Amino acid sequence: MKRIGEILIELGLTTEQTIQQAIEIKKAEGFKRRLGEILMNLKLREDDILKALSIQFSMPYINFEEYQNEFPINYPISLQFLKEHLLYPMSITDGVINVVIADPTDVEAVEDLKVSTGYAVKAYIGRKDDILIALENLYGSREAMMQRLIEDVKEEESDVEVSEEITHLREVAQEKGIVQIVNVIIENALKDRASDIHVEPLENTVRVRYRIDGVLYDKEDLPKRMQSAISSRIKLMSQMNIAERRLPQDGRIRDKFVGKDIDIRVSTLPTIYGESIVMRLLDRASTFFTLEELGFTPDLLGQYEGLIHKPYGMILMTGPTGSGKTTTLYASLAKINSPDKKIITIEEPVEYLLAGINQIQVRPKIGLTFASGLRHIVRQDPDVIMVGEIRDIETAGISIHAALTGHLLFSTLHTNDAPGAITRLLDMGVENYLASSTLIGIMAQRLVRRICPQCKISYKPEGDISQEFGITVNTLYKGMGCEYCNSTGYRGRLGIFELLIIRDEIRTLIMERATTKELKAKAISLGMRTLREDGLRKAIEGSTTIDEVLRVTQVEI
Repeated sequence: MKRIGEILIELGLTTEQTIQQAIEIKKAEGFKRRLGEILMNLKLREDDILKALSIQFSMPYINFEEYQNEFPINYPISLQFLKEHLLYPMSITDGVINVVIADPTDVEAVEDLKVSTGYAVKAYIGRKDDILIALENLYGSREAMMQRLIEDVKEEESDVEVSEEITHLREVAQEKGIVQIVNVIIENALKDRASDIHVEPLENTVRVRYRIDGVLYDKEDLPKRMQSAISSRIKLMSQMNIAERRLPQDGRIRDKFVGKDIDIRVSTLPTIYGESIVMRLLDRASTFFTLEELGFTPDLLGQYEGLIHKPYGMILMTGPTGSGKTTTLYASLAKINSPDKKIITIEEPVEYLLAGINQIQVRPKIGLTFASGLRHIVRQDPDVIMVGEIRDIETAGISIHAALTGHLLFSTLHTNDAPGAITRLLDMGVENYLASSTLIGIMAQRLVRRICPQCKISYKPEGDISQEFGITVNTLYKGMGCEYCNSTGYRGRLGIFELLIIRDEIRTLIMERATTKELKAKAISLGMRTLREDGLRKAIEGSTTIDEVLRVTQVEI
């Protein structure tokens, strides 16, 4: 590789005497500065030095006027990282991030970018000042707004000690700057289609993350001094005890943000660095999905509709928190809702408003729990009942009684798969003959991210996936990343499902108190498609990716 001095001399941009002078200065300073910086002090133009670096590192030089503005601002690359390494991301094309860099020797920054994004990187050389201006233009609207709000909050207004009185905490939580910061965090999350906001105290900062399509992304870093004020503001909005910091609390915010009526479930948890806060965002006016839109295939839909149109019995949805169980229940109720049916739900919280359906909000503080509410619901002559969750034997017992006495009952359980729900009920204390008599179907589900339709491409999978997954396929699909999907390759989510229909063979095993493994083996032999099988089928069809299916399912044993 030629030295930069040699290249500058060959280009006729300087003389050998000037290069020698710069080298002497560099030695005298103890090699603390780069040769290019010294040459600029000796009246060489920065553009000329960058052109020489372009030749030296075989890296194209680019003017500010040529910078592209196609990079999505919501892509999870820290602005602090970009400023520190003087990197400007211009665009993503064909799986390659095009960036402008001021220092072509900063190989570590390029490698970090490759690892964090999963994309190849094509680097161009550009001026330092141009990169900083471009970053301000790209990130400025959101980042600059938040920075201005933070700077506007005086240190004494946000720095609240734990020992402060409640009155002072309340005053600080109502300061204009703190109110604006919390509102901006919520509004930005809604604009980014986030389902949850995580406000997490760390040792020296307060991290704000958004969960978008099931994945967490870093969004803001707030000063540590603002931690108490931000926590107090959120707790005040959600009607919590702002003075209590030692115990977990739950609350709710109902307000209008970005022109929408938003219901926010708030949870606080004391950690060693302060209170961790999670806010779940629910748009009360949003439209819910149909079963088809959720990802039900025609054959699964036919089987499931056969269950939900039965006159009585119990149907359970299983899966972890955030797997879409309630959304599927709403879609099921909407499917069977008609003027000749009375449908009553008891939920915590009421996430969607359904026309023509009686919906009850659980209020434990005044004694309205799932169990107590369900006792009164059965006296209201309903045809269909939805119980938000079966959490204890009391709720389970009343639910089973309702299903035995001529009601169709829907509810949810937290189990990993469909057969596991049967074992869970028996472990809770439900008699095996009651479970056998009332259960008619169990649906396990997970949510996977959809491949972005704007940048979706096909590719030939590497290696022998037929041996690993038991499928034969020559073509799979993935998203390359574009502005529409914030360069993630995914946009939105769909469900993968495991439907266990309770047939006579399964009822016999329930009476025998069979293990989950035995129940699953029998269900598969009767035609049940497992979660992973349904996910792989959707990956082959091009709705999602193999990686997504592996992320949310476990190996079948």
